[in-house]
Amino acid sequence: MGLTFSQTQTGSYALVLAEESGKKRIPIMIGAFEAQAIALHLEELKPPRPLTHDLFLSFSRAYGVDLKEVLINKLEEGIFYSELVFSHDDETVRIDSRTSDAVALALRFKCPIFTTVEILEKAGIILEEKAETEKDIEEELPVDEDPIESKPLPELEELLAQAIANEDYETASQLRDELKRRQDIEG
Repeated sequence: MGLTFSQTQTGSYALVLAEESGKKRIPIMIGAFEAQAIALHLEELKPPRPLTHDLFLSFSRAYGVDLKEVLINKLEEGIFYSELVFSHDDETVRIDSRTSDAVALALRFKCPIFTTVEILEKAGIILEEKAETEKDIEEELPVDEDPIESKPLPELEELLAQAIANEDYETASQLRDELKRRQDIEG
């Protein structure tokens, strides 16, 4: 479902997983680096050099190994445990993983994430969903004398590269969205 700043743990983020055909959500506390790896992929931003999860995807593809699914299989003392289920030829291999890494890999491999009924009952919560409208998004954009909508394309591309280099991914996602909007208009 997404990421949000942790209200209870400084420097941490809550990764919120949504039940596919239900209203339950599972919030999982993760660190800033893990949140960055997930956010970059969700925002479709490409860092100048591959991150570890991207490198792992390339390595796996080069050797014909595929991540079939992620299973969040244990919850002990507030810590989620996960398992990666790989296939290579006719062999299935299961590997223990931190849940944040498992989710980052699942996003890159485009594979499903599963959990048990017990974990969903124990950790699942029901959140009020708020639909994000264009007005909500516009209110989040910075208002200055020279908004991004009025900047020329080369300047936007340069600002995007700078934002990524500075790890300012919020600004980078806004710039990326503006570049995509212009590409869609031009056709």
